[in-house]
Amino acid sequence: MSLDPQVVAYRAARAAAGTPPLYTQTLAEARAADLAAIRAGGGDVEPVHEVRDTTVPGPDGDLRVRVHRPAGDGPLPTLVYFFGGGWTLGSVETADGICRRLANATGCQVVTVGYRLAPEHPFPAAVLDCHAATRWLAGHAAELRVDPDRLVVGGDSAGGNLAAAVTLLARAEGGPRLVGQLLVYPNTDQRADRPRPAADDQDPLLFNRHSVDWYRGHYLADPADAADPLASPLLADDLSGLPPALVITAEHDPLRDEGEKYAQRLREAGVPVRATRYPGMIHGFFAMPGVFDAGRRAQDEAAAFLREVFGLSTPPAGGPLTATVGDGR
Repeated sequence: MSLDPQVVAYRAARAAAGTPPLYTQTLAEARAADLAAIRAGGGDVEPVHEVRDTTVPGPDGDLRVRVHRPAGDGPLPTLVYFFGGGWTLGSVETADGICRRLANATGCQVVTVGYRLAPEHPFPAAVLDCHAATRWLAGHAAELRVDPDRLVVGGDSAGGNLAAAVTLLARAEGGPRLVGQLLVYPNTDQRADRPRPAADDQDPLLFNRHSVDWYRGHYLADPADAADPLASPLLADDLSGLPPALVITAEHDPLRDEGEKYAQRLREAGVPVRATRYPGMIHGFFAMPGVFDAGRRAQDEAAAFLREVFGLSTPPAGGPLTATVGDGR
């Protein structure tokens, strides 16, 4: 299918503005440009009953977290969210719009983890930070009014990769117990020689194969680390016993095929999965509901999934978790 008309308009605007690819910029420039682009595309900032920054202990010092909490005094089901940015860019600020919308649409608490970034802190620093923060939230539930029996991990792009890795660590180390995983166009296969998907291209105005390689080069100080399932969850020998998953992909995304292969691997391992491909869309659309209508639909789908696994409502209109690949029209 061709690019969605809103993607065509977005691409044309970037061309007219002469927007350079992030992978041609310095780290400082790319980090600032990433935040500016997400704020510009995020749409209106939704008010939330309570938004506050605090810290939790990490493997190498305190980690900043941002808590988005709807109204309610007691413990709330909680989504632990890991922001995207190729493990190199991003912060709790870049995920703020997503987390506000999910908190409001779901009625759950959303906690964003400010994990350490590469290349200053290469693999596995980010994975260890995200797992440590999730364990701490479960083990100190009263401090942030978390319901420890209703925890989900999630994230977009690199954040989806980290969420998948955290489920593997949680299973291996006996906790914390997770009731779901939200994986939005996740990286699941870091091997440089992996098969190139049909959706992969070199368009400098969109996220492309060069973007993928640039991020991976910063994250994996040793290319051999790509074989580690904590870097490439698709390579894990066994995916059984992991929590139910929603996997969202975009048709025109270099990460599309590996995300969908991961959903299939989960399904084959007996994990309840819903997988939805958004036609005409590109990498990053989930974070840009102010530009792409499909971004808002995908966030609505994520909220419905969270309500389902948290037991906050009946299953969404698409029905219970199934083994089919949906269509995010």
